[in-house]
Amino acid sequence: MDIREYLKENILLFDGGMGTCYAERNNTAADACEWASLTNPGEIEAIHRAYREAGCQALKTNTYAVNRLRMPENDCRALIRAACEIARRAADGAYVFGAIGPIPVQDDRDMNAEYRFVIDCFLELGISNFLFETHSTDLFLHDAAAYIREKNPEAFVLLSFNTQPDGFTASGRLIRDLCRDCANDPNVDAVGMNCMTTARHMVELLRKIGPLDCPISVMPNAAYPTVRGNRSFYDGNPLYFASQMAVLRDEGARILGGCCGTTPEYTAATAKALEAPAHYRIPWPWPEEKAPAPPRENPFWDVLCDPDRKAVAVELDSPENADLQRFMDGARELRSKDVDIITIADCPVARARVDSSLMACKIHRELGISALPHMTCRDRNLNATQALLLGLCAEGIGNVLVVTGDPIPSASRDEVKSVFNFNSRSLMQYIRGLNETVLPAPFRIFGALNVNARNFYVQLDIAKKKEACGCEGFLTQPVLSAQAAENLKLARQELKGKMLGCIMPVVSHRNALFMNSEIAGITVADEIIARYEGLDRVQAETLAVELSADFARDIAPYVDGFYLVTPFGRTGLIARVLDRFREEGLI
Repeated sequence: MDIREYLKENILLFDGGMGTCYAERNNTAADACEWASLTNPGEIEAIHRAYREAGCQALKTNTYAVNRLRMPENDCRALIRAACEIARRAADGAYVFGAIGPIPVQDDRDMNAEYRFVIDCFLELGISNFLFETHSTDLFLHDAAAYIREKNPEAFVLLSFNTQPDGFTASGRLIRDLCRDCANDPNVDAVGMNCMTTARHMVELLRKIGPLDCPISVMPNAAYPTVRGNRSFYDGNPLYFASQMAVLRDEGARILGGCCGTTPEYTAATAKALEAPAHYRIPWPWPEEKAPAPPRENPFWDVLCDPDRKAVAVELDSPENADLQRFMDGARELRSKDVDIITIADCPVARARVDSSLMACKIHRELGISALPHMTCRDRNLNATQALLLGLCAEGIGNVLVVTGDPIPSASRDEVKSVFNFNSRSLMQYIRGLNETVLPAPFRIFGALNVNARNFYVQLDIAKKKEACGCEGFLTQPVLSAQAAENLKLARQELKGKMLGCIMPVVSHRNALFMNSEIAGITVADEIIARYEGLDRVQAETLAVELSADFARDIAPYVDGFYLVTPFGRTGLIARVLDRFREEGLI
């Protein structure tokens, strides 16, 4: 029967987790599973048959991690061919789905072409059902679905995303939004979720997704994993799992199955549980969409929105050791100058400093001054990021500046590794999702804008994408050239967000040369460098005040505020610059 017709009257039950089942039966690592289609085909076929005999009506090919980014092209072709042949032999009338997991993104590769290659391998073998499983984003998947539809208009495409119990995928997207977006794609036949979460939590997530115009798929893990001997084990209970799968059926899921840890025993228990008729219930009591959280008191944002004022943000680096006295003294001096907010970088140039978020909470609590912690994507995974954001919200911090962050310098053996679960855009999108679902008061999200880039139009395009992900304002790189000022003017015309133009006092000829040569994103005009040559500290600081006022005057018509960077902790110099700004009516 055509699968679409089948789904109108029936529940489609998939098999379980091939990788973990193979690992359990053969006492090996799950990542050897795909190769077993060539090295141990009899065992893969036996597992398929066990799932089929347990009552499933759909089998996934053993191809989750088969792609050219993980192995040579000829091996990909051989593994896909072998996996399809094995699944077909074991299917006995069941539907066979070509399984495609996420392909590791590489900037130097055409990722759409990589997905098309895998799709073509399946199409050449006559596969017409496709399961894109355990993806954390729909990036590339809409193009893949359109490509399949172009090649085979009758093909069936199911997109399935991983999700944590809180409803966020590994990339920080809300499963609710992903499923709704993909359900609106005419080339997609079904959407859903698999992996990372158990059946009980998927019941709650399914209710949040709400009714869609296409079948919804759910394939939970057997349980949450435990690690023993460097391997993950899923110690769940098949009968409990099956009872929750019946609830998922009752709540509207049309496609059911299992992921990590679900053996044929889980499939058999689920098939038996689904034999019972669905419980009659009142039409789905869909939860109301969460009303947007009321904005918390945010004096800095209020100033940014005041057309009669220019906001003042000052960056003050946290110390490299645990002695906070100088930092706190500097913050007090800035407060005395009526600075609207203090920004704190998150371990700039990947060198460890006192945590920016902890320092933001400290000055907000002890000095009563607004703080804007920078948050990089470098050093925290998804869980740590959410935990930190929850803490910041609880401490009353209402603004964050999101940047990708510099990678940690390392030798060839990579003794110290960076963690990048996000880039700046995906982290902004994640925070926006938390604003909508979890946080009692939303963050104002800021981003960086490099006005010194050679091809500034590329930066503008990135900035527009940041705005689409939730960015509401930009802090620019230092304006120390006429070209940077022109780029900022263009940004004002093209972007919707609030704009803070960066003024970074240059304190010496040596400092100017260093910034121009060794700090990414900063360009100091040659004529400025020349003006510092031969000056002592007093003369150089006087020139710094003069030049800062000159650039502030140039960019004032195009900014909502000024963002001053404190050089070497010299808050006294920043105080002089602010006094000059007030004298000239700039703030």
